[in-house]
Amino acid sequence: MSKFPEAAAAVLLLGLAAGLVAGLAAAPAAAGPLGLGRQATPEEVAAWDIDVRPDGLGLPEGSGSVADGEAVYVERCAVCHGDFAEGVGRWPVLAGGFGTLASDNPVKTIGSYWPYLSTVWDYVHRAMPFGNAQSLSPDEVYAITAYLLYSNDLVDDDFVLGRENFTEVHLPNEANFFADDRSESPLFGPHEVCMQDCKAEVRITMRARVLDVTPEGAGVAETGEEALALAEEAVEEEGSLAEAAAEDAAEEVADAQPAIDAELAAAGETLFKRCQACHQVGESARNRVGPVLNGIYGAPLAQVEDFRYSKALLGKAEEGLVWDEATLGAFLESPRTWAKGTRMAFPGLRKEPERVAVIEYLKSVSQ
Repeated sequence: MSKFPEAAAAVLLLGLAAGLVAGLAAAPAAAGPLGLGRQATPEEVAAWDIDVRPDGLGLPEGSGSVADGEAVYVERCAVCHGDFAEGVGRWPVLAGGFGTLASDNPVKTIGSYWPYLSTVWDYVHRAMPFGNAQSLSPDEVYAITAYLLYSNDLVDDDFVLGRENFTEVHLPNEANFFADDRSESPLFGPHEVCMQDCKAEVRITMRARVLDVTPEGAGVAETGEEALALAEEAVEEEGSLAEAAAEDAAEEVADAQPAIDAELAAAGETLFKRCQACHQVGESARNRVGPVLNGIYGAPLAQVEDFRYSKALLGKAEEGLVWDEATLGAFLESPRTWAKGTRMAFPGLRKEPERVAVIEYLKSVSQ
C-alpha cells in the first residue's frame, strides 16, 4: 500500500501549524499577552456607560410629565404591568403594597420597597420594554418614571420629572437600605472555622415547646377528664346566655343593614370584574393598587388600614363623608371629576344602571 497520502497529510499539517504561528506573531501588541481581542473604542465604552447613581450622576438631559408618562406607559408597558401598574399574570406589580413588607405576604413595589428613584430610571432605561430594551428616549424614561411615582401616590398629577429635580424625590423605603457591614460584624468577620470536636459538652436545655405556661390556681383541671368536665359545665351555664346574645346581635345587624336585591347584586358582581385588577373582596382580600372593599358601604372614606390613599380621597374623608349611594354613585360615574387628583385611573361607569348594580354588589359584601 502506498504511503504517499500519509506523507501528504503530514506536510499539510506542518504547513497549517506554521501558518498559525505566523498569524499569532503578526498580531498587534495592543491585543494583549494572548494575542486575543482588542481595546474597546471610546464609542463602545460610551454605549455601555449608561448607569445612573442615586446622586444623579449619569442622568442625561431631559424631562417628562405624569400625563406624558401615562400615554407612553399605556402603549409600551401596560401589556405586562397592567393598566394601573397592578401587574398582569406573573409580571410584577409596580404600585401599592404599602405597609406589607412586615407581613407574611409582602408586596414589593416601587412605592413600598425600592430604595432609590435612580433604580427605577436606570432599570426602565436599560432593560425595558421587555424584548425591545433601550428603545425609549430619555424624555420617555423621565415621563414613565414620573407616572410610576404618581401611581404610587408620591407626586401629584401635574408633576414633571427632569434632571434638575431628580434628586429631590425620595422613595418611602430608602432609609431601610444601608451599606453591607458584614465584614465588620463579629458574626461574619474573620475567625477560625471549627469542623470537628468544636464543643466539649453538648446539653439539651429546652424542649421543642413553650415553657412556663401551665396555669395555676383554683378552677384549674389537673387531668384531661377534669378539664373536659369543666368545659361542659361552662357550656351548660353560659350556653343559653350566649345564644340569646347572638340572637340579639343578629337582629341589630339585620335592622341596620339594607335588604339586598340578589339579582341586581349578581349583575353588579359581573360588572365588578372590571375592578378586580385593583380591588379585592372576600376573606382573603388584600390591598393591591387599590384598597380592599369589604365593608365599604356605609363606612367612612379612606378607612382601610395600611393603605396609602391619595390626597384627594383624604381631603374628602376630612369632610366627614361616608360611602353611601350618593357618594359611591358620584365616584363611580367619574372618579377623577368627583375627586380631582385621585390615583384611580378607571374612567368610570357612565350608565346609571351599571352604577346601581355595582353599588348593590358592594352592599352585599358589606354585610
